[in-house]
Amino acid sequence: MSAADLLPLLVAVPLAFAGLTVLLRRHVVGASLLVVTLVGVLVTSVVLIARHASTPVLASGVGGYPAGVAIPFVSDTLTALMLAVTSLATLATTAWLIMTGETRYRFVVPLVLLLVAGVNGALLTGDLFNLFVFIEVMLLPSYALLALTGGWRRLGVGRLFVVVNLVNSAVLLIGVAFVYGTAGTVNIAALAGRGVQDDRTGLAVAMVLVALAVKAGIVPVHTWLPRSYPATSPGVMSLFAALHTKVALYAIYRIYSVVYDGQASWIGIVVVLAAVTAVVGAVSTLGESTFRHAMAYQMVAGVGHILIGVVVFTQASLAGGLLYLAHHVITMAALLLTGGAIEHTYGSHRFDRLSRLMTREPWAATVVALGLLSLVGLPPTSGLWGKLLLIVGAAEAPGWQAWLLVGAIVLASIISIIALQRLWSEIFWGPSMETYRTDNARTRISEPVPLPDDVRIPARMLAPGTAMIAVSVAIFVGIGLLSPVVDRAAAGLGDSTAYVEAVLR
Repeated sequence: MSAADLLPLLVAVPLAFAGLTVLLRRHVVGASLLVVTLVGVLVTSVVLIARHASTPVLASGVGGYPAGVAIPFVSDTLTALMLAVTSLATLATTAWLIMTGETRYRFVVPLVLLLVAGVNGALLTGDLFNLFVFIEVMLLPSYALLALTGGWRRLGVGRLFVVVNLVNSAVLLIGVAFVYGTAGTVNIAALAGRGVQDDRTGLAVAMVLVALAVKAGIVPVHTWLPRSYPATSPGVMSLFAALHTKVALYAIYRIYSVVYDGQASWIGIVVVLAAVTAVVGAVSTLGESTFRHAMAYQMVAGVGHILIGVVVFTQASLAGGLLYLAHHVITMAALLLTGGAIEHTYGSHRFDRLSRLMTREPWAATVVALGLLSLVGLPPTSGLWGKLLLIVGAAEAPGWQAWLLVGAIVLASIISIIALQRLWSEIFWGPSMETYRTDNARTRISEPVPLPDDVRIPARMLAPGTAMIAVSVAIFVGIGLLSPVVDRAAAGLGDSTAYVEAVLR
């Protein structure tokens, strides 16, 4: 049995453990299996990254059917990198959920395991229909997690999340059906170059990409994201931020690079949308009055930045987009988990209910400060290299596109600095807090009570966010070690020959 034949285990094991945790219903067993699964995925992804230095692509057809018919599971450097980043963020979030007791809610552990299985499958599949299937495997537990966690608004907002994703899933499935009707296959490798060779296939695949862009949260179809994500608990929002939009963006990178060879005739439209998304996300942050809503709009801004990498489609832009994607997963996890620790302790994430935490919670303030610096692209964080590489890549775009994209990156960064400076001054400066709320995210807002001097965020609750921001700083310091990996991933997108040959042989 080859290493490629083991790739389906990254989906099968979480699914099996999800069923096992439903049957056993023991918190210790369920939490242990969840942690073991995530550690296993993380270790496997690191091994795969090392393996792909010598073997660019590993591919396996499930069921022993011939190439083009079998369900393909494919891994290259980009896949392995995404598996590493998403599993790391999910592991940190899981640790936070265990500390807050949310994993004790019935079915939360199996739901997270199902979500992990869907994410791994979406990253590994080389087939459009199975991409749809695994995205649905991601969405189904997400509906339940949204209903189980968060404030009272979750029930109303949950309808928005469900309706948007159900309609969008229907569009995605119809697009996949059109691809099969025009090309006779939904195997991504078998569709190589067909997007520019056959207008009908190109239009059908474009429909798939539109559905994925909606799932990612591109402007103007982005408002569902900042309305629904903050209605969950901080931990579940961190899961959604790390997994849902990022898997959609990964799929856009993969499909566009293989099917269109980076040469779609309509790419100018997406150039404008990517630039507008980056700026709108930053501007919208200015109008928010809660920590998690501000982070939700920074997620939208991040989607615009990441899309810039694929619309320019040069080695530099692809590397910049992928590095920014990894950086954004790590940074948002750090901020949301640390902000969640503040919310869990002080009963709110509203600016007007928090004040002067800089002196009261210096550890949390340091993590948040580094996270905000990372979002705007300042040292000593991973955001600096992501923004710099994106600017270098955007400058390689033709004519007006270069000016638009570079201008959008710079403008969005400046506006984000202003918006996030307001967040910082409201929460971490100002007069000392005298009252707080002792409720948690699952209860109604309680009346404020006097804040005792001994109330502090437990160190254990700050550990997951601290670990993630430490990774961001480590990327800043050790960019020389990560650059070859990102460059290999970008090169695999720029020239998909090895990917196609591995899947179809």
